[in-house]
Amino acid sequence: MNRPDLRSLSLTDLQKALKDSGQPAYRATQIFDWFWKLGAKGIDDMTNVPVALREWLKEKYTFNSVVLDVQQQSLDGTVKCRFLLHDGHKIESVLIPVKEDKRATACVSSQVGCSLTCSFCATGKMGRLRNLTAAEIYDQAFEMDRLSRQQLGYPLTNIVYMGMGEPLLNYSAVMESIERITSPEGMAWSPKRITVSTAGIAKMIHRLGDEKVKFNLALSLHAAEDIKRNEIMPINETNHLGALMEALDHYYKMTKGRISFEYIALKGFNDTLEDADHLVKLCRGQFPVRVNVIEYNPVSGVPFQKSNEDQVDRFAKRVRDKGVMITVRRSRGKDIDAACGQLANKA
Repeated sequence: MNRPDLRSLSLTDLQKALKDSGQPAYRATQIFDWFWKLGAKGIDDMTNVPVALREWLKEKYTFNSVVLDVQQQSLDGTVKCRFLLHDGHKIESVLIPVKEDKRATACVSSQVGCSLTCSFCATGKMGRLRNLTAAEIYDQAFEMDRLSRQQLGYPLTNIVYMGMGEPLLNYSAVMESIERITSPEGMAWSPKRITVSTAGIAKMIHRLGDEKVKFNLALSLHAAEDIKRNEIMPINETNHLGALMEALDHYYKMTKGRISFEYIALKGFNDTLEDADHLVKLCRGQFPVRVNVIEYNPVSGVPFQKSNEDQVDRFAKRVRDKGVMITVRRSRGKDIDAACGQLANKA
């Protein structure tokens, strides 16, 4: 018989299971604290839980926590962690510090690999091996917070769902992980410090609006016209820009949440002034939006090159001069394959 993961149980489920076995209900809260607040890596870590109860839990349940496999540090201070999962799969998370402002962002994964095959991204070349559980996503955030406190001397300030995978294709686990991160019984974060990034699943963006979520949303745009976006992001063929803008408009009307467009600058493909004009037109919808222009990071076997800095600056100026908020972000962690689009469990 397959044993369920202990952390897949709600507090109510755990209280019932303990009551049915003759244990006092308050033990459920103790156990919950261990795996959401205290970062237990296994049942034996729960030192204030009686040994007999721990043995009973081990007979009935598994405890599938993530385990640090490899840690690399970039010359710019970025840290990439590869975590080993209980079934042998591996995922990557990135800690991005800005020490002068005492900020630290964790970039977490939502899937092992990705099914979307965006042509500029290393993760898509892996395919989607499986979805992560809510607990596996939560563990990444918890471990990155622990690492930030140890290495930087201050806690995480932001979490972005921009690692391996498409978060909205693992919707329920992503939403549950955010619920845990923001819960007083978990990390007690404000949802405004969390951003979920999507390549663009219109019906799921619409659902986010219906559910009136409180976190921020980022669209991985990368081209502001359908023909070009189809070329680099096959998902656009079934989720074209018109449908995405309509979904984002609904999301904003329902949530008033912050929306940003992520735009990787690809040399000679999407970095011209004409491309900038297409982007401005797209940004003049019913909702406010900020554009983040991102430096392209090389991926083995991919023909794209990064735009030169002068061209990116001209592109950004054109957009800014036409009244759209835009920021140019220089990549972090390139030397350890930790930058945007590079996460692929590369040895």
